[in-house]
Amino acid sequence: MRLPKPKVLFFAEGATLAHVVRPLALARALDPDRFEVTFCRPSAYKWLTSDVKFRVVDLECQSGSVFVRRLEKLARLYDFATLMRYVDDDLALIDAEQPDVIVGDFRLSLSVSARLRAIPYITVCDVYWSPENSASLPLPVLGITRYLPISVVEPLFRPMSGFASRWHALPMERLRARYGLPSLGFDLQRCYTDADLRLFADIPMLFPKVYPGADAAYIGPITWFPSQGADPGVFDDDGPLVYVTMGSSCNSRLLGRIISILEQLDCQVMVTTAGNALTFKPTSARTRVFDYLPDDLLCQHAQLVVCNGDSATTNQALVNGVPVLGVARNMDQFLNMQAVERFGAGLLVRADRASSSRLHEAAEELLREWWYTERAQKLAAGVSPESIATVFSRHVLALCANPAPACSIKAE
Repeated sequence: MRLPKPKVLFFAEGATLAHVVRPLALARALDPDRFEVTFCRPSAYKWLTSDVKFRVVDLECQSGSVFVRRLEKLARLYDFATLMRYVDDDLALIDAEQPDVIVGDFRLSLSVSARLRAIPYITVCDVYWSPENSASLPLPVLGITRYLPISVVEPLFRPMSGFASRWHALPMERLRARYGLPSLGFDLQRCYTDADLRLFADIPMLFPKVYPGADAAYIGPITWFPSQGADPGVFDDDGPLVYVTMGSSCNSRLLGRIISILEQLDCQVMVTTAGNALTFKPTSARTRVFDYLPDDLLCQHAQLVVCNGDSATTNQALVNGVPVLGVARNMDQFLNMQAVERFGAGLLVRADRASSSRLHEAAEELLREWWYTERAQKLAAGVSPESIATVFSRHVLALCANPAPACSIKAE
């Protein structure tokens, strides 16, 4: 008699494209002959799942624009009312699908809803948010940092960062208390990554002090991206190719400054704008602008990638041995780029200090000095040759074999 296939229910939170792409890549990686998959995603990302062979369900999420506004204002990313609504939606889907394992990516409510139904829960996350990463929180770009020296603002920020972390953790703590689940100690890193198994979608060599454990493992960079967009055509072999992708919320003036500097350095420049119209016109015929391009193809040909420092883009560059210039604004980007810069595979520039001279100096150094490429290539060589499909399948099957989560308290 043939045993039933394990059923895996994926939740893709709509905060950013990365939180949809990563679980989608994992869902695609599961062998349909061995697993039954249901994939929940916001309707705004319907275009990403038009060709999949598994079941897809719409998922109500806070809009990405609201998430970005909260992020830029250092407001709580999800308030208590939103998390309560998320739990109700989660439970309705869980009860309808009856999965054996749940997989989420920054769907914080699953820390509660999966436990309420006593179903093993895997979260896909970035290792720099894990409690094992003891690095202090960096100073992000704030309104005040644009006008005052960092040396003045940083000493004021440090004593407040602990209080701010507890304040940001409060909605999750209220949610857990509401359903009778134990406190996570008002630890923001635990609130962001709590699960029965945490899978780090990062390059282990960037975080040598964080080791896998019973409830955590590296799955490695999940670098699949949709292959939509224009064909870049033939690449110009005359001079270095630089790929510039600053995300959907990029400041147009900053992007213009970056492109102008790269044109001065006589680079071939490929730019993606995520559908946003440019407010300026490039001056070089060797600068080409697209809404979207296949990231993996660009990174295979580029000598430098310029981005906002997000882990998805930096990982795509680094697994191809390409150094990164990260112009960072928010906490995630700083935490990620600090690790890249520390390893020697790129340079971090604060967005509020991204003057033309600083950007020119950083881009020129990355293109000129061979050791940045050497360090990026070392990271690429250190990525496990074992496929993500194999690693992920093994983790899912292990949880299916041990289905009782560490905490399985049910709501009254």
